Amino acid sequence: MIDYGTLRLIWWALIGVLLIGFAVLDGFDIGVAILHPFVARKDVERRVTMSAIGPVWEGNQIWFVLGGGAVFAAWPLLYSVSFSGFYLAMMLVLTGFILRPVALTYRSKRPWPAWRSFWDWAFFVSGLVPALVFGVAFGNLLLGAPFHFERSLNVVYEGDLLGLLNPFALLCGLVSVAMLTMQGGSFLASKTQRAVAARSRRLGAAAAILLALLFAVAGVLVAKVIEGYVWAGAPDWEAPSNPTLKTVSREAGAWLANYGRAPFTRAFPILGLLGAVVTAVTLPLGHARTALVSSSLAIAGVILTAGVSLFPFLMPSSSHPDHSLAVWDSSSSRSTLLLMLVVVVVFLPIVLGYTFWAYRVFRGLVTEESILRGDDYHY
Repeated sequence: MIDYGTLRLIWWALIGVLLIGFAVLDGFDIGVAILHPFVARKDVERRVTMSAIGPVWEGNQIWFVLGGGAVFAAWPLLYSVSFSGFYLAMMLVLTGFILRPVALTYRSKRPWPAWRSFWDWAFFVSGLVPALVFGVAFGNLLLGAPFHFERSLNVVYEGDLLGLLNPFALLCGLVSVAMLTMQGGSFLASKTQRAVAARSRRLGAAAAILLALLFAVAGVLVAKVIEGYVWAGAPDWEAPSNPTLKTVSREAGAWLANYGRAPFTRAFPILGLLGAVVTAVTLPLGHARTALVSSSLAIAGVILTAGVSLFPFLMPSSSHPDHSLAVWDSSSSRSTLLLMLVVVVVFLPIVLGYTFWAYRVFRGLVTEESILRGDDYHY
């Protein structure tokens, strides 16, 4: 049997795996949407870019659903604070996710140029808004969110949407946009030909360079300027979940402490930077598949860097640091975590197997000729 503390740690790691899976797979869907108006200029080219993600984008979103379900089941207090405090931000994300299928579906309903142009830009918005909001959310996790718990553990959120749009969070939002644009450019370069592929290589490489620069700047700010959170004393791994029973202080540079305790984690920010640099080099040379792999590794490095920096916190409280949500005091019960782990062990391989099968079936290039013949998956 697995003890309570280990189960909590496993579920913290699983949330990271689900986030990486979502950012890598649905990330290129978002990136393609961001690049769509710029890499595709003729109508047939825009049909090509949409058709590149057409067979797989719905399946990719299962990672978002899995992530939300996992947070709800394993970290109910985190789910409660996130969806109450970040409600308007979450609605912006969901609006973007709703706008994507609407744009993909309605664009082909009329041949009018103005009609199709409107839905092309709606498709662009469906990518840009979620990418920006996700990054802003991560930035605010590092800064802390203004919330606290009442005696009955009812959450009280003290901020608003505008408060989330602070300079550091917006910087993290730009990191997210650059990261997913890089992934979208790498994917399009591997799935298309001619002008669309050439533009995707150029813009994807530019996004990779921008990601490396912004990620480095954000790292310097976290190390030198942004205050981190420190749990005073040794946490009790086996204690019941109650985030109000600890003492937490804020210290400059505290987010770097985890890298000293576990030196192997220093590879994560290096992976983020190196993956972006390799993508920037290989994309212009035409090595699209290599670029897609290195871009995916860069995404993993960026997310792992954020997760390790925050550990053991899930969502710090800027207004009441002692009420911060952490791995050891905000999870579900041991029996719930154990039951959900069994579910993951059974169903995650099925999801991975189906994903592999789907990508194998729809492998190959999307060409203008196939779109014009009408014998390919198209919009």
